[in-house]
Amino acid sequence: DQFDNLDKHTQWGIDFLEKYAKFVKERIEIEQNYAKQLRNLVKKYCPKRSSKDEEPRFTSCIAFFNILNELNDYAGQREVVAEEMGHRVYGELMRYSHDLKTERKMHLQEGRKAQQYLDMCWKQMDNSKKKFERECREAEKAQQSYERLDNDTNATKADVEKAKQQLNLRTHMADENKNEYAAQLQNFNGEQHKHYYIVIPQIYKQLQEMDERRTIKLSECYKGFADSERKVIPIISKCLEGMILAAKSVDEHRDSQIVIDCFKSGFEPPGDFPFEDYSQNIYRTISDGTISTPKQEGMRIDSKTTVGKAKGKLWLFGKKPKPQSPPLTPTSLYTSSTPNGSQYPIFSIEPVHYCMSDIKTGKPRIPSFRSLKRGYLYLQGPALEDFSHLPPEQRRKKLQQRIDELNRELQKETDQKDALIKMKDVYEKNPQMGDPGSLQPKLAETMSNMDRLRMEIHKNEAWLSEVEGKVAARSDRRHSSDINHLVTQGRESPEGSYTDDANQEVRGPPQQHAHPGEFDDEFEDDDPLPAIGHCKAIYPFDGHNEGTLAMKEGEILYIIEEDKGDGWTRARRHNGEEGYVPTSYIDVTLEKNSKGA
Repeated sequence: DQFDNLDKHTQWGIDFLEKYAKFVKERIEIEQNYAKQLRNLVKKYCPKRSSKDEEPRFTSCIAFFNILNELNDYAGQREVVAEEMGHRVYGELMRYSHDLKTERKMHLQEGRKAQQYLDMCWKQMDNSKKKFERECREAEKAQQSYERLDNDTNATKADVEKAKQQLNLRTHMADENKNEYAAQLQNFNGEQHKHYYIVIPQIYKQLQEMDERRTIKLSECYKGFADSERKVIPIISKCLEGMILAAKSVDEHRDSQIVIDCFKSGFEPPGDFPFEDYSQNIYRTISDGTISTPKQEGMRIDSKTTVGKAKGKLWLFGKKPKPQSPPLTPTSLYTSSTPNGSQYPIFSIEPVHYCMSDIKTGKPRIPSFRSLKRGYLYLQGPALEDFSHLPPEQRRKKLQQRIDELNRELQKETDQKDALIKMKDVYEKNPQMGDPGSLQPKLAETMSNMDRLRMEIHKNEAWLSEVEGKVAARSDRRHSSDINHLVTQGRESPEGSYTDDANQEVRGPPQQHAHPGEFDDEFEDDDPLPAIGHCKAIYPFDGHNEGTLAMKEGEILYIIEEDKGDGWTRARRHNGEEGYVPTSYIDVTLEKNSKGA
């Protein structure tokens, strides 16, 4: 008797099923959006490598890009979760919901039909009952009429007979309706029993089974929902382990070495700045043993003499020799007496000459290209084929990389040549497979490429040998300088310059040593250097950087210092202005007699 309630309950079950399906759909959308956002995030922070030079080299960068790759894989697993939920849970729920609605509709229709049939039987029974009741009342009226006429003495016999016939008719009809009512009643009772004990229970059982299947389906979908997530957990764990391994792969020492290899220039550090004594003229008039009292060449200095009070600059192996010593004026020569009466000359400088010597005209000269390299003041121009615009160490690495690439290309061409030769042999043995002459142009082209590559390798190896030779020479020179500096440490001349011999501490201008220009690239000289050749500017150079010399195309300059492997040549104009110009921008002509002077 709860057909309507069961109707409502089954409808609620279907609504709940669709509600859960909607929940799964929204969860799928969340997973898809999450995966999409993760992929966009990875794409945003993953660099677009357009060339080999932009590839990450530092272990921290490589680890970060590995983490991005793992995160991209993780996003892919979120997409797998969404896809699995879509097929296994949401799609199954929507199909089952459609089938469930169809089945429920069928069972409810059967129940309604059974109820309608029972109602029809009840109406038939009720109609027969009412008809029987009506006929019985009519029979009672006919009987009362017959009894009244039969007792009436005034009634005729014909009226009595007529009333009797009417009574018999009504009684007969009442009996027929009674039988009809009894049959309908029996039929209704049977149908009603069948309805409540057979038909409706069967329909309710089918509805119950349907609802239980719906519940089981929900349980399976709940499990499938969790299984979709659990299936990708091992792969997600691998992604997380990959991130951890990427984090452990970071090596700070290796990154530091990469930075060193990347920016190592190969130049020598600049030397110490010399001490320039400006207090010398204070003591120039003192004639007896003072701080600035000089001795004759070859004599020992006084133990009370202060070291380093001289205008000359400090050099590792003595004061730097000058090409020409300034002439002595009469006013610059004095004599002084020692306690034993001996006299010796004093070399001094006039105040005017002393002041004028400190005035610098034109552009200040720089000690060497090393000061230009401080701050990466590289050549402002196109990259040269021999990488001479780079520092020695970087140039050596670039040349080595190019040689390796050329060797790889040469190996490819060699393999291709061998393959062509084998193919040609096969064609010669089996002419039906192909024409051997058709391979000759390709073979000639391959041989030409091999010759070209060998020439390129030879040229680059020559440049590499030149760079390695210069770097080795500088390293040996620096090592020798360090040793000599340790040997001469503690021995200074009165003018503040180190001497090569402990027994030969001189005063005044030093003697000319061998290799006078050995340290010209590290310290500047007070006197102008002699010209060793001339050059013609092939390209214009602006010379904005400090220590460089601007020049116009076709301009003629004097060469005062050759290129020492750093890509710069020291030049001088006719007006005496000096500076460095790019070697690749000029056409140099050296004088044979002046070279190395």
